[in-house]
Amino acid sequence: MTSPERTERLVLDGVLTAAQARQTVRGLLAIQRPDGAIPWFRGGHLDPWDHTEAAMALDAAGEHDAAEAAYRWLAAHQLPDGSWYSAYTDGEVQKPDDLARESNFVAYVAVGAWHHYLATRDETFLERMWPVVAAAVEYVLRLQLPGGQIAWKREADGTAAEDALLTGSSSVYHALRCALAIAEHRQEPQPGWELALGLLGHAVRRHPERFLDKGRYSMDWYYPVLGGALRGAEALTRIDEGWDRFVVPGLGVRCVLPNPWVTGGESAELALALWALGERDRARQILEWVRHLRAEDGLYWTGYVFEDDAIWPEELTSWTAGSLLLAVAALGGDEATVRVFGGTGLPRGLPPDCC
Repeated sequence: MTSPERTERLVLDGVLTAAQARQTVRGLLAIQRPDGAIPWFRGGHLDPWDHTEAAMALDAAGEHDAAEAAYRWLAAHQLPDGSWYSAYTDGEVQKPDDLARESNFVAYVAVGAWHHYLATRDETFLERMWPVVAAAVEYVLRLQLPGGQIAWKREADGTAAEDALLTGSSSVYHALRCALAIAEHRQEPQPGWELALGLLGHAVRRHPERFLDKGRYSMDWYYPVLGGALRGAEALTRIDEGWDRFVVPGLGVRCVLPNPWVTGGESAELALALWALGERDRARQILEWVRHLRAEDGLYWTGYVFEDDAIWPEELTSWTAGSLLLAVAALGGDEATVRVFGGTGLPRGLPPDCC
C-alpha cells in the first residue's frame, strides 16, 4: 500500500489530487511484472533507464517494496561487464530487443540506488547494490573519451561508439555524482571517478563541439541543467534562450523541432530542471499544461500532435507517469527526490587540468 505520508507529497493543486496520485501509482504497479521488471507498458519493451525512473517514482509514492523489486531485477540481470542491454521485450531477459549497451542507461542505476537509500535508509539494500553500481560505473568510464565526454554506446559486437551525446553525457554526469555519494557514504573513496566527473562536467559546460549536434531535440536543451552540470545564471540563460523554440504554451514541451509534437516525459523533466533552478512557478505551469495527456486510468499518453489534434503514439508509458510523479514529488518537498535532483550533498568531482 502507498503510505499516506508519501502520497501527500504527490498532491499538487492544479496538477494532481490525492485520488489521482493514488490512481497513477496503481497504474504503475499494474505495469510492473512479478519479477520486478517495469516495461514501458505490458507487452512493450523495457530499457534500464526508464525502468529505473519508474522505480524512483514508486519510492516517491512510498511503494518501497515494489521499487526494491525493480532494483533486484537489475542486480539479477546485470551482464558480466557491468552493463545491461538497451532493450528487453517486456522485461524478458531471454528476449533482448537491442544488444547494444548505452552508457547513460547503464549509469542510471546509481541515481536510482541512491534515491532508494535516501527514501528508506536501508543500509542492507545499499550494501547489496554497491557492487552493481560500482560495476556499472566502471563499464561507463571505460567509454570516456579524451575530451571528457562519454561515448554513447557499445555495439553488440563490443565496438565502442566514437561519438558522444550531450543528453546522455549529462545524465551520466548526474549518475556519477550519485555513485560518488554512495561511495562517500560507504567511506570508499573513488578518486578516479571524481576526476572522470570533473572532466565530464567541464565538457558538458564548456565544449558543445565535443558532442553530436542534436540541437533539434529539447533534451539537449535542458539536460545539462537537469543533470546538474549547469546551475545558476548560466543555467537560467540556457533555459530562457530555448524557451520559445521548445515550449508550446498550454500544451507542454516539444520533443524535436520542427515537429508539432509535445511529450509528457520531456515536459515533466523540464519541470524538474526548472524546479532545481528555483523556478517553481514555471515548473508548476508546465505540469498543469500536461494534464491533457492524462488518461482515464491515471497513466499518461506519451505525446500529442497538436496540428492534427491527435494522441501519438497511442501508448501509456510507465516512464511518462514516472517522470511526472517525480516532478510533483520535488515540488512537494519529498526529501529523497529533492536531494537527488536538487543536488544536495552530491559531489562535483575534481577540477580538470585541461581546458
